[in-house]
Amino acid sequence: MTTHTVSRLVEATPQTRNRVVDLYRAVAITVVVLGHWLMAAVVVRDGDVSLVNTLERVPVLQGLTWVFQVMPLFFLVGGYANATSWRSARAKGATWAGWQRARLRRLMTPVVPLLLTWLVMVSVAHAAGVPADLLRTASQTALVPTWFLAAYVLVVAVTPVTLRLWERLGWWSVLGGLALGGLVDYASISTGQVLVGFVNYLVVWATVHQLGYAWRDGRLDGTGRRLGLSLVGLVGVTTLVALGPYPLSMIGIGGEVENSYPTRITMALLGMAQIGLALLAEAPLQRWLQRRGPWTATVAVNARIMTLYLWHLTAMVVVVGVGVLLGGPGMDIDPGTAQWWQTRPVWVAVLAAVTFALVAGLGRLEDPPAETRPAPRTWQPLLATVAVCGGLAVMARSGIVGDGGVQWVWPLLPVAGLVATRVVPLRRRAGI
Repeated sequence: MTTHTVSRLVEATPQTRNRVVDLYRAVAITVVVLGHWLMAAVVVRDGDVSLVNTLERVPVLQGLTWVFQVMPLFFLVGGYANATSWRSARAKGATWAGWQRARLRRLMTPVVPLLLTWLVMVSVAHAAGVPADLLRTASQTALVPTWFLAAYVLVVAVTPVTLRLWERLGWWSVLGGLALGGLVDYASISTGQVLVGFVNYLVVWATVHQLGYAWRDGRLDGTGRRLGLSLVGLVGVTTLVALGPYPLSMIGIGGEVENSYPTRITMALLGMAQIGLALLAEAPLQRWLQRRGPWTATVAVNARIMTLYLWHLTAMVVVVGVGVLLGGPGMDIDPGTAQWWQTRPVWVAVLAAVTFALVAGLGRLEDPPAETRPAPRTWQPLLATVAVCGGLAVMARSGIVGDGGVQWVWPLLPVAGLVATRVVPLRRRAGI
């Protein structure tokens, strides 16, 4: 995207726009990128490559995940934006099918090249004799961002239902979501059935999404309400971690129970704590964003936010791969040591440069042409949603390489679902 295009978008911003929504989205993605680059430490010794979780090596950092686990902010701003979008579509008499197709097209068009690129790379590498374990680790690391998309696409799909619940029941719909999320956790943890816990990908994140509705409708206005929301969330999550089976780290580090995989009720309560505090800064931030510099930076990040999110770990894998071929310079340092921290600025700078190159080359996929086709049949975006969520969810956990070789079905399932239902058409003819 050129500087001229960004300037044009800045000039076209309506005065009524809540610019803080865009700022929080940009800040959240920046925190996620930096967090991934620091949390996933790579050690290369004698040609052996190992991936180390910094949170395990430096346990004191686990408490910081209460600040840096920012996925609730994504669902907050998503709720705000989706409430606005669906109400506008509903007022015009648009159907869910047409609305969902547009949302899927915007979200998933940049994902297609990522999946196809990794499928080709691991297939070629596997055929060349690269060990399956190494390819599994590389693909799993690079495709970690897809877990969020699987959950987000699902929450977006049920927006008409959850928004109607909010409009009819107000805060009772949020309380109901928290209660249901707690029951799902109880059933999952008490029986040891991890799969049951995956229901909370919908329940918990849809509940946080509803806080975006509350923000949009002014139901979170006022210092008292925002402090109250934060206090309830903080007390709730602290109590569960202190007395329950939930770990301190809000980012998965392995163990019988994790907070983020599958999503637990602790994430909803943490989200309440974060959101209440974040919204306290809304008024001064809104004034600050009236200045051209901060708003231009915010617009620039948001214009390429999906590409940045999707490819930043691929950039890391590429840098590691090149480093291994060169003998692993600077990659033999123990994570968490003073020397390791001293070299992190260089590490981040190199990853940022490679990521910038990827964003520059692939970012245009975030600018699909205007949709002029008639609304599809309901089954089309519904089938595409199922294919996307199923494929992405599996890959986020296990990558695309198993003991039997390349598991091509998982990256191709979302692509096939999107193309077969024409959510993402292979080509467009004039007037269609």
